[in-house]
Amino acid sequence: MIMKRLFCLALTLMLTMACTDGPAAVFATAENAQSPAASVAIIGGADGPTAVFVAGSEAEDEDVAEATPASEEEQEMATVTDVQIDLPLEVTATPLPEPTASPRLAGISIGIDPGHQEHANSDRELVSPNGTETKAKVSSGTSGRSTGIPEYITNLEISLKLRAALEELGCTVYMTRETNDVDISNLERAELMNGLGVDLVLRIHCDGAEDRSANGIGMFVRKTGEKQQESEAAAEVLLDAMVERTGAKRRGVYLRDTYTMNNWSIVPCILVECGFLSNPEEDERLNDPDYQTLLVEGMVEGICRYFER
Repeated sequence: MIMKRLFCLALTLMLTMACTDGPAAVFATAENAQSPAASVAIIGGADGPTAVFVAGSEAEDEDVAEATPASEEEQEMATVTDVQIDLPLEVTATPLPEPTASPRLAGISIGIDPGHQEHANSDRELVSPNGTETKAKVSSGTSGRSTGIPEYITNLEISLKLRAALEELGCTVYMTRETNDVDISNLERAELMNGLGVDLVLRIHCDGAEDRSANGIGMFVRKTGEKQQESEAAAEVLLDAMVERTGAKRRGVYLRDTYTMNNWSIVPCILVECGFLSNPEEDERLNDPDYQTLLVEGMVEGICRYFER
């Protein structure tokens, strides 16, 4: 009870001194017969109190002594202790690191088959698993009407750029060949990708025709058989993206059961005809590194769209 009264007295004196030029220090003392005195000191000057001190143990007596004037020594102490210390209250929170986003094509595996090779192999192999028709294992392809560059070289250049672009997005990429001097049949290329279980195979080719004006990008997928619907759907998306990026003519998606690697694939497989080497102007573009980059960017975007990445 005595502590409550002391607090009220101290509060009253503080308010009084805040409004008047009261004493520099005022002391209130309460005595108890069973314990030492408890005292409250309010220290301040004309601008009001600056500190409150409570000394002694709790008193049981409810009588409070009258306040006594402060001595000169106490007034001097008040002047010395009339110091306000401001502590910083602002706390700066350290932000948590943002989660790192996964690469756009992480978890996707793509097979790339750079069409043809330096030396043809005229040995025969079955065109399809259930058929009897055979054809040459692999040819060397066509060549540029203007540049004279063999198709197998152009195909590999585009394929290597495609691999680099896909890997940059976190994609796992497998290639049937990385050089031109190989001997891998179309059936063997299909079996390689089947064994790897890739999500999609892109067969990179360039077309040729008697008509030198023929131009544009076309896709060829199997007409019947395993993964036909997935192959056709992916081809449509891929073709749109490539045409958008390059500005080339959209020739369409063709359904054929005449391509050995397509027929033997048990994973989605697309033969991508990037353009016509038989067309002099398109031949120049197909062998231009900048245009090859556009082709690659279109294919990458198409892959991302198809897999909804």
